[in-house]
Amino acid sequence: MGHVLVIDGHPDPASLTARLATAYAAGAGASALVLRDLDFDLTLRTGYRPPQDLEPDLARAQELLEWADHVAVFTPLWWGSVPALLKGFFDRTLERGWAFRYKDNGMPEGLLAGRTGRLAVTSDSPRWYLPLVGDSTVKQVRGRTMEFCGIKPTRLTRYADVRGRTAEQIETWIREAADLGAADAARPGRPTRPDVVRPERTAA
Repeated sequence: MGHVLVIDGHPDPASLTARLATAYAAGAGASALVLRDLDFDLTLRTGYRPPQDLEPDLARAQELLEWADHVAVFTPLWWGSVPALLKGFFDRTLERGWAFRYKDNGMPEGLLAGRTGRLAVTSDSPRWYLPLVGDSTVKQVRGRTMEFCGIKPTRLTRYADVRGRTAEQIETWIREAADLGAADAARPGRPTRPDVVRPERTAA
C-alpha cells in the first residue's frame, strides 16, 4: 500500500468537502492534513526574495509531502478559484528550489516527481457548466500547481451541483469517497525525486 497524503483545504469543518476528505482518508488508511488546523501566515510576503521562514506546521507539511506516494487535495470551487486558506498553503509550502526549480534553459522542473495525485472539487455549479466557463479551479490546482510540481498524473473527481443533492445522494458520495481512497492507496509506487537544493533563509 502506498503512502497517501490527504489535504483538506476547506476552512469549515462541517463542510461537505471536509466530510469527503475525512472519508477518503479513512478509506486510504491515511490521516488528513487539515489546513484550517495549521498555524501559519497565509501571505507570501517576499515572493521568495528572500525565502520566508516556514512555521513548524508548514515544515511538517513539507515532510509529509516528501513521504507521500500519492497526494489528494480536496477543495471547494470559490469564485473560480480556491479558498484563501488553500492558496496560501500552496504559496507558502511549495517553495521554489524545493517543490520546483528552473533549469538552465529556463524551463521549469517539478521536484515532487514520482508522486501521483487526485484533485477532488466540490461546487454548487452543475457538472456541464464548468467546462463551458473554463474550469479555472481545475486548471489552477491540477495543471498549474500539482502537475507543475511533478505530481502526476493527477486524476480529477468532481462533486457538482451540491445544493441540488439529497441527503441520501450526499451519503452515497461519502461512501464512494472512502472506496476511492482505498483504491488509490492500493496503487503501488515509491517516489523518485531529483536532488533538491533548499533555498537559503537569509535576510535581505
